Amino acid sequence: MSAGASLTFEVQDYLRDRRHLGFFLAREGTQLLAFARFAEAHGYDGHLTEGLAKAWAQHGQPHRLTSARRLDVARRFSKYRRQFDSRTEIPDTGLFGPSTRRLTPHIYEACEIEALLTAAAKLPCPKGLRGATYATLFGLLAAAGLRLSEALSLQRVDVDLAQGVLTLTQTKFRRSRLVPLHVSTTSALAHYADLRDRAIPAPLQADMFFLSARGTRLGCRTVEYTFTRLRERLGWKARGHHAAPRLQDLRHTFICHRLIDWYREGTDVDRAILALSTYVGHAQVTDTYWYITGIPELMGIATQRFERFTEGGDQ
Repeated sequence: MSAGASLTFEVQDYLRDRRHLGFFLAREGTQLLAFARFAEAHGYDGHLTEGLAKAWAQHGQPHRLTSARRLDVARRFSKYRRQFDSRTEIPDTGLFGPSTRRLTPHIYEACEIEALLTAAAKLPCPKGLRGATYATLFGLLAAAGLRLSEALSLQRVDVDLAQGVLTLTQTKFRRSRLVPLHVSTTSALAHYADLRDRAIPAPLQADMFFLSARGTRLGCRTVEYTFTRLRERLGWKARGHHAAPRLQDLRHTFICHRLIDWYREGTDVDRAILALSTYVGHAQVTDTYWYITGIPELMGIATQRFERFTEGGDQ
């Protein structure tokens, strides 16, 4: 890092180094560049101070949570910058309170998932493909706990129907993984693939596994819009802290239901959750714990285990 370089240049240097290590830093990159421009316009004299970071975090009078998250971004960059300038001040943690919060998700009941798939299958389309596409897509999200972006990025070659395995490449944090499927899920995907290939002539098909009725790739916004319309038609009310049930809540539901099944089967969950974390593509097991919600079924199991513990029995 050259002496006398602008802060914007230094931020770009930092982002380049981090991205070479595999971090996307899309939002953080935008925020850091905004911080650099703010600092250069408000007295930056070659080294970073806590005062500059705090001023940027509060600029525009944002919500407290936004200020806390901005300060986290500035703090991480300041730690990096201190390697080259010992005068760099690293902001204290907690100046604006915690920078994260967890809103309780909507954990779907089995009947809700079934109703969603039934409603999706009835979506009108002359070729009959649209309903099958959405019913199969939503079913895969529920059955395998995939991120929506992962499912929509699947190409034909990524779906091994003979072995019942998905290959997910360069997903979040540029990680790749294999996702084995239940035989019923594989059967549903095979049925959809047959219908898709009969409905759309091969020359008109994209290489993606899930296709629109025109044979093109599905976009996240289109899928989210379709889900919203179906949700409204079904008249669902959120049981969590979000305004309405979300597609990503299927991922939360998958993880919670997997734990319930394991507890009922007597599986050592403390060991098995490492496999679950790998299966859903989390960078660390604590990310998987973040998805666990205290629904009645899990709380009932926890109560029983605690009672056995207090009585001196096995958990």
